[in-house]
Amino acid sequence: MTAPVDGLRFRPLAREDLAWAASVEAHLQAFPWTEKSFGESLDAGHSGWVVCLDEEPVAYLVMMVVIDEAHLLNIGVTRNRHRQGIGRALLREAYGLARQAGALQMFLEVRVSNQSAAAFYEAEGFEQVGRRRGYYPAAHGREDAIVMRRALS
Repeated sequence: MTAPVDGLRFRPLAREDLAWAASVEAHLQAFPWTEKSFGESLDAGHSGWVVCLDEEPVAYLVMMVVIDEAHLLNIGVTRNRHRQGIGRALLREAYGLARQAGALQMFLEVRVSNQSAAAFYEAEGFEQVGRRRGYYPAAHGREDAIVMRRALS
């Protein structure tokens, strides 16, 4: 599949990508998914995608579709590729893939402290629909998650 950002190519997340995705995740998150986490997600039938820029993997996404709902489980862009439109392109590709799988809406959780990500999702049409108390591990206990939703019509 081709993306609107020049040079981007989307492909399914493969077993060979799991160590790479976990390594990128470890640089992005204080409490990252592990290689095992990514593998278990694929084993559960979740959809995983990698974005390559001129054959170099630069981003990943994992989502789950159940009946008419998609749930964005994880998304990450290598630090050296932040703010280049790659995450937006990947998320928009995910909208189409979720629609193809029958989803009418997409949900996600974002840490309360991750204001830049929340603003990104709002700019993409997501709205806050709830809050999960103590959802994420944090340096000093637990942190709430903001639950967000976007229609895919």
